[in-house]
Amino acid sequence: MLRGNPLGVRLDFRAALGGFLRLPAMTPRHPPIYIRRLRRAELPVHTVTLARFLIGKIVVRDLPGTRLSGRIVETEAYPPHDPAAHHFRGPTPRNHAMFLGRGYAYVYFTYGNHFMLNVSAEAPGIGGGVLIRALEPLEGIQQMERHRKTTLPLDLTRGPGRLASALLIDRSLDGTDLCATGPLWLGTVARRPTSETGRALLGKSKRIGITRAAHRLLRFYQRASPFVSGPRSLCS
Repeated sequence: MLRGNPLGVRLDFRAALGGFLRLPAMTPRHPPIYIRRLRRAELPVHTVTLARFLIGKIVVRDLPGTRLSGRIVETEAYPPHDPAAHHFRGPTPRNHAMFLGRGYAYVYFTYGNHFMLNVSAEAPGIGGGVLIRALEPLEGIQQMERHRKTTLPLDLTRGPGRLASALLIDRSLDGTDLCATGPLWLGTVARRPTSETGRALLGKSKRIGITRAAHRLLRFYQRASPFVSGPRSLCS
């Protein structure tokens, strides 16, 4: 044993003759993800601005004994007076969460087998919402695979129905305060953002799967992310 050897490894110079000295492999350390809950005051009181703001933020689903999370890479805005929005004709028992003020979950069931997660986006009493269309999985990926019955990374949370299935989001979470402690909340990675999530990489296009106000460029996404859903023709 050499004095001052920081690894505490016995060095065999005879074995090293004629070749490189073998040292024990060291497992690389990946820093944990530190997610800070978003405060309501941080959320813009404007649907389109909020849809852009949410790109790069985190959806967190806390389940007993585990946490699932994913980074938002695609959203769609449904602002006030939008004929394509569920809130267009005013509040109902089904869409009341869209009128609670910004930062609440509006979850609805569509196409007979999919739940969709939306974030309310305006001042109390005004209807507005942001559809979360796709996530990049971060935590609890094995659990997501069990929920989705697949191990293909792009089939876990690419698309609003898939991400709701992966995170076990259903109507029981409708009206959840996404800025408070609870089973579903919005967060941000507690570090300085990098260029990967910068505004320079933010794309926009027409929304997907609607017929009213279909010309409006209210879909936002992270350019070059493989987790963005929809046809490639809408991603520039």
